[in-house]
Amino acid sequence: MTFTGFGEHAIDFYDGLVADNSRAYWEDNVEIYRRDVRAPMEALLAELEPEFAPGFGSAKVFRPYRDVRFSRDKTPYKTHCGAVIEPGRGAGAYYVELSPRGLRVGGGMYHLESDQLARFRQSVADDNHGPALVAILDKLVSSGWELRGEQLKTKPRGFDEDHPRIDLLRHKTLWVGKTFEPDDALHERTTLTRVRTAWQELRGLNEWALDHVGTTEKVRRR
Repeated sequence: MTFTGFGEHAIDFYDGLVADNSRAYWEDNVEIYRRDVRAPMEALLAELEPEFAPGFGSAKVFRPYRDVRFSRDKTPYKTHCGAVIEPGRGAGAYYVELSPRGLRVGGGMYHLESDQLARFRQSVADDNHGPALVAILDKLVSSGWELRGEQLKTKPRGFDEDHPRIDLLRHKTLWVGKTFEPDDALHERTTLTRVRTAWQELRGLNEWALDHVGTTEKVRRR
């Protein structure tokens, strides 16, 4: 399976879905989604998987349908197509997303269960592992990555306000992202190079997450 770029109408499809997030629009345009969005995303992930999945995690393209059970927003379809290689939520991730804004790449700890959050903060507070994460993040930010994540407004319980890494300790999630605006390269193999290069830059962050946070030990209720 060879990635040659997203289809000609990929962005137009999502522009339309933003304007009319309805079953009627979806059914009228689902073949465009399958041909210009889904199939290329699967091909892109298939080419990247041999480099980034071994020893780290598994690959998947996310489903296009929103889970509206507990959301006030009842629109049925996602206005983006995302794909990821990860060992489990919170333990690092190589993420890519197509939307009307273009191509977004990212990685890190998008969701942390309580046991993962405890290990994250213990590692950040550690005088060896914490500075290592600071150095990784500083390098990414200086290279144009945006540092994101949910944060507490106050210090976490059990840590001093004057801890040298208190800003990181306040994080409940931590990830970085970068966006490429829509251009001709989106429909060319150049996109594969963009994503591969970006994910290579994320390897240090994801390895830190896998080594020091890992997957959750909590059993989810069904």
